[in-house]
Amino acid sequence: MCNLYSMTSNKEALREFTRFMRVATNADNLGAYPDTFANDFGPVVRNTPEGRELAVARWGMPSSAEAIGNKNYDGGTTNVRRTHLPHWQPWLDVANRCVVPATSFCEPDQVGKTYQNIWFALDESRPLFFFAGIWTPQWTSVRKVLEGETTSDLYAFLTTKANAEVEQFHDKAMPVILRTPEEVEHWLTLPWPEAKAMQKPLPDRTLQIVSQGMKWDPPEAEPRHKKAEPKAPAPKIETKQLNLF
Repeated sequence: MCNLYSMTSNKEALREFTRFMRVATNADNLGAYPDTFANDFGPVVRNTPEGRELAVARWGMPSSAEAIGNKNYDGGTTNVRRTHLPHWQPWLDVANRCVVPATSFCEPDQVGKTYQNIWFALDESRPLFFFAGIWTPQWTSVRKVLEGETTSDLYAFLTTKANAEVEQFHDKAMPVILRTPEEVEHWLTLPWPEAKAMQKPLPDRTLQIVSQGMKWDPPEAEPRHKKAEPKAPAPKIETKQLNLF
C-alpha cells in the first residue's frame, strides 16, 4: 500500500489541471510536499456545495470497526481498495469525491524483501498527476494517542492491482492514477456506477523509477519532516576544590 508520496508542483498548475474555483484558507500559501506520510496533511481538490475547492486535509479516512479492532485510536485508512464494502458507501458519491495531486509515489520493495523505498513517476521530469480520492469533512477522532481527540477534514485515495512496473516491487496494489484533465473531470462528476470503472491500474510501461532508498522525492528537495540534528553535548566545566582550612 502507498503510504508515502510527493507533490512538488504549484498552485497554478493545479488550477489549470482541475479548474478549481475556490481556495480554502489553509491552502493560501501552498508549498511543496516532497514527503507526505500516512496521517499527515496534504493538498486535495474536492467537490463542495460552494464549488470545486483546493484545500489541505489529513491523509487517512475513518477506518472500519474491523480495522480499528481493540485499539483506542484510529490512525486512518489511507488506501481504499474494497469499495464494495458498506463502510465506504457513504463517501463514494460525487459530493465526497476529491483528487489528490502528486508528482511521484513510493512503494517499499516487498517482493525482493529489501523494503527499500522505490519512487515512481510518469517520467524523470515528474509531471503532475492526481490520485482518485474521497474525502469527508470535520471528522472527530483520536488519530494519535499523544494528540488526543482532534477534528479534521480527511481524505484517502483508491488503489487497484499493480501494473508491471509496480508489481516487480510491490505486487499487491498501486494507487488509482489520473493523468489528464478529462480523467479528473470524469472522476469528480460521474455517478458512481460509471466512476467505479476508473478503479484500474495504469497501462504497463507508463511509469518510471525515478529514485530509490529516499524518504522524500526528488532527492534534492528539502524534506518537510527532516529529523532535527542531535544536540552537541554541553561542554564539560572543570571545577577545582578549594581547601579553605
